[in-house]
Amino acid sequence: MGDVLNSLMLFWGLMLLTYFLMQNGLSIFNDVTKAMSHFMLEKALGPGIDLVEGRDGSASKAWFIQGMLWLIAASTLVFEGLWLKQDPTALHSLSAWGYDPTANSLIYASNYAALYGGIGMLLIGSSLHIMPRLAGTNLASERNATLVSFLWTLSVLVLIVAAHDSEILGVNIFLIGTGMHALGFIAIVINLLLTISERQSSLPIPGWLIIMGMLADPISTTATIITGSIQAGAGQWLLAHMIGGTFFFATAAGVALYVSSSASGNPLWSRSLGAATLVGALATINPIGDSNGMMAADMLGVAFEQLQPSSQDSIVMAFLMALAMIPIMALAANVMMTLRGGDAFIENSDSAGIAEVNLGASMLFPLAVASLFVQSDALAAAPELSGMAPTLLLMGIWLVLVPISLGAALHLFPTVTGRNLLSRNRARWAYWMMGGGAFLGLTVSMMSDLIDMALIEAAVDDSSALAADVQAVGAILFYGAAVGAIMHTLNAVSGLFRGARIVTDRATSSSITTEAYSLASPTSVRKILAGGASLDTTVVPVGESDDAGSATEL
Repeated sequence: MGDVLNSLMLFWGLMLLTYFLMQNGLSIFNDVTKAMSHFMLEKALGPGIDLVEGRDGSASKAWFIQGMLWLIAASTLVFEGLWLKQDPTALHSLSAWGYDPTANSLIYASNYAALYGGIGMLLIGSSLHIMPRLAGTNLASERNATLVSFLWTLSVLVLIVAAHDSEILGVNIFLIGTGMHALGFIAIVINLLLTISERQSSLPIPGWLIIMGMLADPISTTATIITGSIQAGAGQWLLAHMIGGTFFFATAAGVALYVSSSASGNPLWSRSLGAATLVGALATINPIGDSNGMMAADMLGVAFEQLQPSSQDSIVMAFLMALAMIPIMALAANVMMTLRGGDAFIENSDSAGIAEVNLGASMLFPLAVASLFVQSDALAAAPELSGMAPTLLLMGIWLVLVPISLGAALHLFPTVTGRNLLSRNRARWAYWMMGGGAFLGLTVSMMSDLIDMALIEAAVDDSSALAADVQAVGAILFYGAAVGAIMHTLNAVSGLFRGARIVTDRATSSSITTEAYSLASPTSVRKILAGGASLDTTVVPVGESDDAGSATEL
């Protein structure tokens, strides 16, 4: 078997073992393991744990605010990178300070800021709020999760520095950032595992998507290291897409399904599609991502290798990427239909964050299809579409992952903080600025890439100058995304201090599981089961009376 298939087989085996242990525990070692884990999360940190508060929701609030701040930094880096693609000397004056960025280095750094800083922190913040509610318990350690958020932010900052200069004074900066990132990630995973170990009932599908997505990140890394495939280009590419399809896609899927049900008040449109998303995310290779494994290689400190898979590996990779269309379509359909319920339009569309979640779900399938073509082309000996891969990756980040993660954070913000966002109108304007700027800016940038590729194929001497004007328009349009990120962040930060207080708790537990189903009108058994009911659900007919009514006293 090839490197790719070996790594996948080991990954699937480890994930099955993990699921078995989560369901059955560690036998006589359960109590000892829990006690040691609790000690590691809090008391082992000594006086440092007292630097943060442990109130309910404090951890999610810290992750939300820092994640939004990272979106500002990421969008700024993307704008600068897109601008330097048509004007390489625009930031030349910074060389006097020892900083001489290029378009590639800025966009590469923006990927770390967006994926791990913005998206990663927003997804983890949402998970820290969602998982205890699905499990019917409290978060194992609010204080540890709050403290880890600052370690995570520091690790992202180190990774951004490493993206510009990977070695300073003979020290590999990527390894330092990866070590800090791994330490924080392990703490979050332990916190969530301890939380669901105290669950009062079976964990719904969104909860499994979140926890399995979290666990798959270190497990996939371990699998590629054990098999040795991380040293090859195919293994590096595989690891990048495995992490993208599990930690980012699966976790975002769980968060999106929860939020769509919570925001609309509707049960999940189909639990079967939710299960298909869970299995498919772990069993397939998500095509959304870069056409190489540079990020995976750099973070693990191994030499980057070009993607040159064997014929057997190419067949496996292409087949599993095509198969990934099933969970992608299942997630998009489930989220959009749950948001709409029985109506043609989204329920409660004025709620902050719902428009963003709907945008991410709407863009998921078309971008996945485009990525499938580009990634399949990258497996060839002489790829022809590699020039558009970086821009397509940016579209996947800013039109799918950012809207879903940010939309979830905005929706959960009032419940987490006890206050509403400062202005609903500002949130609406920020949505149009951020979504419109990212869509139009990156679409025009894609047009510039296609022009550049066509002119290079036609052997035009100076092709870059002809596409520069189009690229300049794309960069200017994307600046709207940076402005939208600033508006969203200011709206949230201002809401912490001046937002209207929440008088009563919002019902954000969602109707993922249904213990009682109110039957107000004739319906089918299929619709009742699709609404989240099970064989043990009590169907409660809503009584109607034929008695004559009376006038209402005013």
